[in-house]
Parts: sequence; structure tokens; C-alpha cells
Amino acid sequence: MGKSSLSAIIIRDCAANDKRILLHEHEKNYRKRLKKMENRKPTLIIMAAGMGSRFGGLKQLTPVGPAGELIIDYSIHDALEAGFGKIVFVIKHAIEEEFKEHIGNRIAAIAPVEYVFQELDRLPAGFTVPDGREKPWGTGHAILCCAGVVDGAFAVINADDYYGREGFRLLAEFLKKPQDGEKKHLAMAGYLLKNTLTENGYVSRGVCETDENGFLVSLTERTHIELVNGAPMFTEDDGKTYTPLADDTVVSMNCWAFPDGSLAVFGKLFEAFLRAHGTEMKSEFFLPSVVNYMLETGMADATVLTTPDKWYGMTYSAGLPAVKAALADMTKRGIYPEKLWK
Repeated sequence: MGKSSLSAIIIRDCAANDKRILLHEHEKNYRKRLKKMENRKPTLIIMAAGMGSRFGGLKQLTPVGPAGELIIDYSIHDALEAGFGKIVFVIKHAIEEEFKEHIGNRIAAIAPVEYVFQELDRLPAGFTVPDGREKPWGTGHAILCCAGVVDGAFAVINADDYYGREGFRLLAEFLKKPQDGEKKHLAMAGYLLKNTLTENGYVSRGVCETDENGFLVSLTERTHIELVNGAPMFTEDDGKTYTPLADDTVVSMNCWAFPDGSLAVFGKLFEAFLRAHGTEMKSEFFLPSVVNYMLETGMADATVLTTPDKWYGMTYSAGLPAVKAALADMTKRGIYPEKLWK
């Protein structure tokens, strides 16, 4: 065998061996990342800064369960059962003492708990609150307030909504998957519109458009959806005109899963929002606007995980009996124990 042939064989064998080593290292690193994710439970962020203006009181503290449980208890119970770890409450200083007394201190005996405070003056350097503004900056700002407290993957929910067990299970399973490549992978628990409406007034929902593979294409915030003659419709002109929506339209209930590193995107976009709308009295930085930006720029994709669960909420005081009846029925059927926390 000639020297050139021998050299070619040696080079070929070395290249194959190098490839095997690289593949082995890649697999080993992948398994390390997977193991790290398995040991590092995702955080649950609960947006609880709202004072319940339409409900007529601090709605997060209204008992709804058979043993006096609050609606937030069910979300925390379902999230912990699904595999979430730390609970981060987004509240205001004005309700801190009462919130901790009725919720936080009790949950802290069950899981790690931290608090962040969403206040109007919690703004990036160089920005100030315009004179006369009282309206909070919105759900996107609430999430951004968690920077420095949330480390790693997280999910987001409202404090005054009942989501059902399936949504938490789907999001927890999604967040257990390792993130490969530069693109971020988000997920949203999608609910059928007909399962998220109330007969007591209007609601705000993020209307989803998905592709054939179940990925979110866009999310449009409809801030006034209500039943009109038994059919869901939305209005953008205070009820002068209405546009119908299909019963099975998939909507967002602000139940999201984000991978590690997402909060930096919220910060960048909030500054852009303030430059464009920071002097307005009622402008809001919505969480869906962050998602839409990440999708449109190719920074991320978002999987819509549709759940059959029915939503129950504390938006209006007139809906309280229905919430209590539903939870009593689920307890009777064994979905929940007679006492959530023993």
C-alpha cells in the first residue's frame, strides 16, 4: 500500500473517530442539560397586583372552596402537582400585609415563595410617571418586575382565574424539554372561547391565530368580549358595533411558559413602549405584545397547547356562586381533596 493511500486511511479513520468523540460530547452535554432541567423546577409567576375594581373588593381573598380555599389556592395546588417549584407573587405594596396574611404566609409553608411589587414608578432609568397617571403599566410590566427574582424557565398566570389541572400539566411538561439553538421556544395554554365566558359582563381575551402545526402565528388582545344574544362577540367602540367570534376560537388566558433568558426581551420592549406611549394616561404594555414581537422577528416560536378545561373567574361578584358550585362539584367527584392543604 502506498504512502498516500495509507495517509488517506489514517485521515479518514481520525475524522471518523473525531466525529464519534464530538457526537459523544454533544450527547453528554445534552444529557447534562436535561438532568439540570429535571432538577431545576420552573417558577410560577402569579400576577396578583389588581385590586378587583369590577369585583368590588380584593377579589384574590374571597373564599370559593368547600373548606374556605381561595381561587389562587387551586392554581398553586395544580401547579405544584404538575412539577413547578418556586412561587413568585406580583403584588402592590398597598395589599402586601393583607396578602401575606391570607395567602403568602400559608403558601410559604408548602413551597418557596418570593414577592415582587408592581408599582407605577418602577421604571427604567431615564423614564418618569406622567402627571395624573393612575393606571398600571400592564401585564408585560408585571412580568418584567420579576427580573432579578426569577432565574430560569417560568410560567405566568392571573391570580383571579381558575385554569384547571390540564393546563399546568401541559406547560410543566413543555418546560422540561431542553432548549436547543438560538431560537426560544414558548408555549401557551389555549382555551376554547366558549369555556372562558361569563354571563355577568365582558372579559378580555387574547385571540389566537395558529398554523397547521399548532404554532402560534399571532395574538390579538380583545379587551371587550361578551355574550350578545347567547353568542360571543367583541367590540372596539364601546358597544356601538360588534364582531362575532366562533365558540371554538382558541384564546389566551395569560397562561404562558417562557424559557430562561426571556425577561431580557421584556426589558428591551418596555423601554421602546415607554418611548412611544409613556406619556399617555391609559397605555398598557401587554404580555401578548412581547410574544408577537418574538414571533414576528423570528426570535421565538410558540406552541399552543389546547386544554379542554373550563375557566372560572372572579371578574364579577355575580359570578361567585357559579365558581363555588363548580369547585364543590369537582371536590365531590374526587378531582380535588376536601381540603387542598392538610
